[in-house]
Amino acid sequence: MIYIVDDFIDKNIFTLANKHLDSNKFQKLKAGKKDFHVQNSNKDFDDYIISKLSSIEDKKITNILSFFRVATDKLDISWRIHSDLNIDGQKPDRALVLYLSPREMEDLHGTALWEHDIYGRELPANISDEDYDNMIDLDSNNLNKWRLSSVVGYEENRLISYPASYFHSKYPNVSWKEGRKVFVMFYKASNYE
Repeated sequence: MIYIVDDFIDKNIFTLANKHLDSNKFQKLKAGKKDFHVQNSNKDFDDYIISKLSSIEDKKITNILSFFRVATDKLDISWRIHSDLNIDGQKPDRALVLYLSPREMEDLHGTALWEHDIYGRELPANISDEDYDNMIDLDSNNLNKWRLSSVVGYEENRLISYPASYFHSKYPNVSWKEGRKVFVMFYKASNYE
């Protein structure tokens, strides 16, 4: 299930998060063959997000990895359609994107959900790491291998949470000059004991 929550974080925390991003530099991080431009999140912010998610999902939330990320008209401009089913050697249940920067594009933009011509809308849980890596190398930027299923539109302070196995990308592949700044988290959601 995909869910969307508008005005996800309190206005003062939202303002502080954006001030933090604006006063610090995004660092280039290489992951496989892809460059990301990120800032680390901090424990207080992560705990706040986890608390809000726990309340919405009525589950215990365990963060696997979280960070802030930017894409601009020159940085991170490939489609790179992918699944987040393997993060740091773990298999998250869900992934989330929280849109932070002001909306700067009038055309449709946000997070795209895709269907692969072989696998469908999500990565099979039993796919080998080698097969996944090959698919990402060969298919992630080849739009002939994908069908656009839907786009969740970008709005400031909108959260989208989706199963980590779903194929997705930013939409479109090129953002605006000042940058599309987002918070990303990969997490497990388990029942309370």
